[in-house]
Order: sequence, then C-alpha cells, then structure tokens
Amino acid sequence: MLAAGACAPAPAPLPAPVPGVAVRTTALARYVEIIGLKAQHAPPFLGVPGTNFFVLRSWLDRDSGRATTQLYVSDSYRGAEKKWSAAYDAAGRALPFTAIRRDQIGCAGECAWVEDFAALIPERELATAAGGLAVTFVARSGDRKTILLTPRQIRIQRAAIAATRLRLSRGIAGSPRPIMSPE
Repeated sequence: MLAAGACAPAPAPLPAPVPGVAVRTTALARYVEIIGLKAQHAPPFLGVPGTNFFVLRSWLDRDSGRATTQLYVSDSYRGAEKKWSAAYDAAGRALPFTAIRRDQIGCAGECAWVEDFAALIPERELATAAGGLAVTFVARSGDRKTILLTPRQIRIQRAAIAATRLRLSRGIAGSPRPIMSPE
C-alpha cells in the first residue's frame, strides 16, 4: 500500500527571481519555498560534493505573505555521535531549533554520521543583520559550531523573498490568487 504522500506531485520549480536562488512550490500549494545560496561550513566530507553545507531557506505563505526562514545545516563527521540540539544568536538568545535527520553512515573502525538540523531566523533579525549574522549550534556531546551568514547571503535571501512576494501578488509563477502583504 502506498503512503498517503506518495501520490503527491513533486515540487515544481519556478523561475528564480534572484540568480543562484531556487524557488519551487511545495507539496502544500499554499507555500513557496525559496532556497538561498549554499555555502560550506567545513570541507566536503570524504571529498563528497554536497556535504557539510549550510543554506538559508524560506517558506512564503501565499495567503498571508509572511515568510518563515531557517538556517539549514548538513553536517557529516567521524567519531562519536554529536546530537545537535540547540541554536543561539550572537546575543546568546535561544532560537527555535529543529533536528531534521541523524543517520549513521557506517562504522568501519570509526563511525561516521550525518546530521541535518535548522534554526528559525526571525524576519526582523534578517532585516537588521546588515553586517551579517552568527548562529551558534550546540550539541549534546558538548560540540559547538558557529555558522556565519554573510551580508550577501542575507541580502540575496531577502531580495528573493521580496521578489517572489511581488511576483505572486501579480499572479506570476503559478499563483492563481494574489497574496496579502505581510502586516
């Protein structure tokens, strides 16, 4: 028997409003996903491309016009399991944290792991982060990892959100209904 979501259409790519940014509809037609510029936080794990990266990703609500943005991190490593569990802004304030995936890659002498996790970045913090933004992740193992979002990454993500919001309000990019302005 197929799972309930197995018949759902794959997210459809939409024209990118900003070069280097991916925009696509989600399985829930109410939202548009905006995936920013990927960057490395560590060298690719075992030289494998597409590992040890971070990216801003946003979901734009077609009905309200509100954007929710996460700093998404994929971390591959060897050794003891880290169990990433919390995130903090530069002032030490806790950010909502989401553990997305934790998988053991293998154990040939020493175990290898991949963990994907994210921190919610409030829109007001993105709006006021002209000089960049630092987010520190903390693991149950005691490990800490600080991700530095550059002013360029933030500027591009905000521009992509604004451009997508504008396109949707004009009925472009597959939106048959206009969106409301965010507040």
